[in-house]
Amino acid sequence: METAAERIDLLSLDREGLEALAVKFGYKTFQGRNLLKWIHKHGVIDFEAMTDLPQRLRDQLIEQTEIRVPEVVFEQPSNDGTVKWVVELHDGQRIESVYIPEEGRSTLCVSSQVGCALDCSFCSTAQQGFNRNLTAGEIVAQVWVSAHRMQLPVTNVVMMGMGEPLANFDAVVTAMNLMQDDLGLKLSKHKITLSTSGIVPALNKLREKSDVCLAVSLHAADNALRDELVPINKKYPLEELIPACKEFIKNDKRRKITWEYVMLDGINDTNKHAKALIRLLEGVPSKINLIPFNPFPGTDYKTSSPERVDAFRNKLMKAGLFTVTRKTRGDDIDAACGQLVGRVQDRSRRQLRRVNSTKVKAPSTATGKPLNGEVR
Repeated sequence: METAAERIDLLSLDREGLEALAVKFGYKTFQGRNLLKWIHKHGVIDFEAMTDLPQRLRDQLIEQTEIRVPEVVFEQPSNDGTVKWVVELHDGQRIESVYIPEEGRSTLCVSSQVGCALDCSFCSTAQQGFNRNLTAGEIVAQVWVSAHRMQLPVTNVVMMGMGEPLANFDAVVTAMNLMQDDLGLKLSKHKITLSTSGIVPALNKLREKSDVCLAVSLHAADNALRDELVPINKKYPLEELIPACKEFIKNDKRRKITWEYVMLDGINDTNKHAKALIRLLEGVPSKINLIPFNPFPGTDYKTSSPERVDAFRNKLMKAGLFTVTRKTRGDDIDAACGQLVGRVQDRSRRQLRRVNSTKVKAPSTATGKPLNGEVR
């Protein structure tokens, strides 16, 4: 029998991968499709309950594979129905997922990395640094966890949690394929949104691999300010990003780019900034999400006043840009991305420090050595 570390995580395999696994085990490809349905459509992770699979195949799956579902170590519900989870992965790393219920639908905000390397100055996740990429299975497992804890299907997924999705390209694309598979979660391409800070080569590659909805973390309409807020702009400035985004949607006249614009008091929220944004997006099919900044410990940024946000939105609307102010959800539960997991980890470290500070040597014997030769 293989060790747990060598087991194949079935959540990381899409339809093609599961079909290949079935063939490797000596079966027809349709058994891989059956396995896909059991895991993603029916939410079954007990191999013995997959009754239409041959017993020998089930035995092979038990011996050589696993369905690695992360553990929820902290759950924080909001007064508005939003639920935020901190989930622990098999190696002890922790990430966040956020469930947002609305009338007629439910949206899950999904993480793609443990931490983030892009160092956006207004982002709580960036303050934690980067640990590693998630596997496709760890991304999809967040949807699995949400559906089973809430006992409701997830109708929309946004890749807007911890991390930069395009910096974890292959795993993210595989996960989104699983979400769209007719035998799996069966989500429409219109129900999945990938949010990026603008890694242009990966964005161009994504255009060839996937047609999910695109959101771009913009936050400034000139390179100097965006360099400060979103440092990846120094490598892929607006002169490269905007054409790549236009190219992404050029074959579908109904599609728009969603531009995310966090409102920072006195930084990017003046009439001057609004005019620059109007000029930048001229001729680009756009939807603009104005996002009230969610403060986190240690930040110097402040949230724009509601009046300032309204004035900014009205100016964009008068110029013909479809603009909405994102409804604040979960602002009573550490809603800034990465904030909750940071607090939970900090709480864990404080608890560990308290435990360590109370450790004392065990009673000594007459020879002066601790009992059993160890310190407890």
